[in-house]
Amino acid sequence: MNLKLKRPIVFFDLETTGVDTSKDRVVEISMVKVMPDGEEIVRTRKINPGMHIPEEATAIHGITDDDVKDCPSFAQIAKSLSQFIEGCDFGGFNSNRFDLPMLVEEFMRAGIEVNFKRRKFIDVQNIFHKKEQRTLTAAYKFYCGKDLADAHSAEADTLATYEVLKAQLDRYPDLDNDVDSLAEYSARGETVDYAGRIVYDDKGVEVFAFGKYKGRSVTEIFSLEPSYYDWMMKGDFPLYTKKVITELRFREKNTK
Repeated sequence: MNLKLKRPIVFFDLETTGVDTSKDRVVEISMVKVMPDGEEIVRTRKINPGMHIPEEATAIHGITDDDVKDCPSFAQIAKSLSQFIEGCDFGGFNSNRFDLPMLVEEFMRAGIEVNFKRRKFIDVQNIFHKKEQRTLTAAYKFYCGKDLADAHSAEADTLATYEVLKAQLDRYPDLDNDVDSLAEYSARGETVDYAGRIVYDDKGVEVFAFGKYKGRSVTEIFSLEPSYYDWMMKGDFPLYTKKVITELRFREKNTK
């Protein structure tokens, strides 16, 4: 079953130097832009991360320092990439927890402002886990009846993710073929920042999702303990998280 689209959706996958969005960098990015008429535009390229690719990362995706030594940096492709995804919704496999936060961080490090607040995000892994509890390779075998060749290749994983979602729509009649509904179903809770450090509580208040103040209002804590804001800004938190807490802090000051 093909997706019913009101606007383009980009399925994407990143290969990186590691899993820390603050410290690690992208070494390969693949995107499949699906247009409302069904046209698919595939773009894949390796990226020089400007740092050593750890051997444990290479063991997963097979990309070495030599493979990317002559490749552009993310900053060099950031502008054209932002234009390619402009006005698009997003889909991926574990993308809400990792790929999306990492992508936003790379844009911010490159000085490119991206605003995804009105975009929809379909995390195919979340749909899969709610239905079957397996990995992407198993999901591809289960839904599509095929073995996933070149697993952990960004392009192979991206194309497989798109195929899996279409197969999920065929298998589960209760899944609405609508990007808004799929994004809502595949969400794990509404986050304020992409990394999930700040979330909304059941009253719509921004609260911490980690640490000693977990569940407490961000603005309340910053008012009671201003040093906590300073600690976060100096700490090893994603750039976008720092942007969010700064906006919350100044919003509170402006309402007083």
